[in-house]
Amino acid sequence: MNNTHGSPKQNTLIGGKTYCWGSKTYVMGIINLTLDSFSGDGIGYDPEIATKQALTFQEQGADFIDVGGESTRPPNIYDNVRRISAEEEMQRVVPVIKLMSKELDIPISIDTYKSNVASHALEAGASLINDIWGLQNDDAMIDVVLEYSCPIIVMHNKKNNMYNNLVKDIKLKLNATIDYVVEKGVKKENIILDPGIGFGKKPDQNIAVMKNLNEFGDLGQPLLIGTSRKSFIGHVLNRPIEDRLEGTAATVALAIQSGVDIVRVHDVAEMVKVSKMADAITR
Repeated sequence: MNNTHGSPKQNTLIGGKTYCWGSKTYVMGIINLTLDSFSGDGIGYDPEIATKQALTFQEQGADFIDVGGESTRPPNIYDNVRRISAEEEMQRVVPVIKLMSKELDIPISIDTYKSNVASHALEAGASLINDIWGLQNDDAMIDVVLEYSCPIIVMHNKKNNMYNNLVKDIKLKLNATIDYVVEKGVKKENIILDPGIGFGKKPDQNIAVMKNLNEFGDLGQPLLIGTSRKSFIGHVLNRPIEDRLEGTAATVALAIQSGVDIVRVHDVAEMVKVSKMADAITR
């Protein structure tokens, strides 16, 4: 079944499972192996604790687990954010992914922009790369994607929030990336797009992207959105990170109405229910 929004999207094989875009909204549960996650849910580097959390997410209805070893929140805003080396990041994520891959029945995504980390994570059992820099940070990331023939989430990101035309600029950049990776030999069905809510965008710009999500259907690729607990929700509601559940739920429901295929969330049980209800109405 193809999504009714925008162009038809080809099914994607991830971790031995076929994902049929448009048939439902898929939920990606976030596992942060950090102590400085913006969302306050970092669980440290214990493989057993992380795997237990992933199994809980799976039981609650998650379709993917996204494992990240480095906080990606802006260091210029949060003083205690520390960028880490690829070696340290691998020490955090590889043991966790090895254990998770033995226990889980759903695919594991590695949230990294470093090619070396990505390749080791795939060797450990991950099936999908989630690159917040959309292949802009590490030229060797495309080689990893080709070597492992794995799907990749390409996120829009930039180092400032200056745009000529916000939505048009994001679409142009994502489309150029599609052309680049396809020319390199990546299968089109292995490209998932993320407009990058919260990255290189002010609160009002994030809201503008949300209002125009349906336009990204024109790109013909499955679309992921990550709004969970983010600062633009806090900006609107004037609520701290731990009190943004309802705001997140609103963004998830509206994103699904606009044709989003995957929602990346911290609160899996609640957002699975939101997704099922929104799917019943929109699909």
